[in-house]
Amino acid sequence: MERATRIVQEVLAECVEAVRPGATTEEIDRIAAAGIKARGGKPAFLGYRGYPKTICVSVNEEVVHGIPSSKRKLREGDLVGLDLGAIVDGYFGDAARTAGAGKIAPELEELLRVTHEALLAGVEGVRVGGRIGDVGAAVEAVASRHGYGIVREFVGHGIGTALHEKPEVPNYGPPGRRETIREGMTLAIEPMLNLGTADVRVASDGWTVRTVDGKASAHFEHTVVATADGPVVLGFGRYSRARIVPGAPGFHEYPAAALARSGAVA
Repeated sequence: MERATRIVQEVLAECVEAVRPGATTEEIDRIAAAGIKARGGKPAFLGYRGYPKTICVSVNEEVVHGIPSSKRKLREGDLVGLDLGAIVDGYFGDAARTAGAGKIAPELEELLRVTHEALLAGVEGVRVGGRIGDVGAAVEAVASRHGYGIVREFVGHGIGTALHEKPEVPNYGPPGRRETIREGMTLAIEPMLNLGTADVRVASDGWTVRTVDGKASAHFEHTVVATADGPVVLGFGRYSRARIVPGAPGFHEYPAAALARSGAVA
């Protein structure tokens, strides 16, 4: 799972670099497909329940599951959510990032920053012997301080030899409830925060989730393993036979696209 998630993080870095005005979401999908193949992985989303693409690209009011299209061209100021999964030897990795196309409005910069902060808080809520509700409560505490809508219809999940496993991991509390977190449990934690209300709807394509009020949404995700030493985020070289580094990585620890392409990132 470390290897699968490393592929995801490296390829996401290349996709983030491609988020610029004038690019189409289909171009980003081609980058994702080529990047996973070049690294020896398999796309986790392509064909999953009929999903037709390698990556989900969700723009502005689209919360998650946006389908890439050659007709969708990014514009200056767009907020772009990228959600990607990969498989290595039957094991899954899953992660998401949100980025701006060119210069984005200050309120969107703040939404992006806070959603990432909520992700890190959720990661820190993963403690052996704790409860899944502790994770959601940590995310909720960050979002609530800023008045953002917390999507409730779509949640994080267990992950391993399948993309979606039990337990569900909501982005809200209360703490001390739901399943007990066991050592070795792997969770995909993914806050989805809206600039406006929490209400969402699924579009006519059967996939794309949009905010009802048309306001922007941001999405970040990590794959995390619960260890006796604390939560370890996969895909960053923090989990191996040689060492375990608990905690959540900051933006400065994400793979750089140029290094990922050259193979310089281990």
